[in-house]
Amino acid sequence: MPEPLRRAGRAAPVLLAGALLLVSCPVSHATERRTERLRVEVLETLPHDPKAFTEGLEMAYGMLYEGTGLSGQSSVRSGPAGRPPTVRTTLPAPLFGEGITVLGRTLWQLTWRDRVAIERNAVTLRELRRVPYPDEGWGVCFDRAQQRVVTSDGSARLTFRDPRTLARTSEVTVTEDGRPMTALNELECAGASVYANVLFTDRLVRIDPATGVVTASIDASGLLHAGERVPGSALNGIAAVPGTDQFLITGKFWPKMFRVTFVPAQPASRTAR
Repeated sequence: MPEPLRRAGRAAPVLLAGALLLVSCPVSHATERRTERLRVEVLETLPHDPKAFTEGLEMAYGMLYEGTGLSGQSSVRSGPAGRPPTVRTTLPAPLFGEGITVLGRTLWQLTWRDRVAIERNAVTLRELRRVPYPDEGWGVCFDRAQQRVVTSDGSARLTFRDPRTLARTSEVTVTEDGRPMTALNELECAGASVYANVLFTDRLVRIDPATGVVTASIDASGLLHAGERVPGSALNGIAAVPGTDQFLITGKFWPKMFRVTFVPAQPASRTAR
């Protein structure tokens, strides 16, 4: 025992307990901040339009909504998952469609660099109005619990917006292991979390929107064979299946869509000694 504690007499156990507490606290917090490692487990494979440059995917009222991009090819469509859309509308060039989200009777569709967002009737997909949108449009989802729209712009920022006007109300920086997490693309609000595609990767992340901390990294690699990928294809599109812990995921120019659940990743194998 160190001499100062020896001289402290009966106070020594208290000081020692305090010292142990100070040592143990950072370890506990570090464990709490550790990013969970998950992978996708495929439950069902569904067909997907291989010509769709998918920018947004969402399920609502038993229908799958999809927004696609590229100038002169952008669209919004809806219908039963895995079947041809029953309703479809196109955007006139040069508009470049981006993320979509359903808010009850209406739907918001972002555009990439056109500085406008489009509100639509969620049933007919008919355009209702356009509002100024000064940022780049990437991903968007509706946080029903907080009654706010969440958007991404390819940076490490999630922006929270008024659901009626899309006016910015606040924002949070997304971090993973203490560092900014950039390239956030298509978004999905599910439960208390926001899920995001990471651009040009086969990875999704789960984010705590209150803190911006990435709470899980999800490996979605290996879903397509090499021959099924074409130039420009990339994982992009995640839709929570209401009432379940399942998701639909697909990508730009992907010929398939997958109904999946997220499960713990297999730990790395260790070499026997």
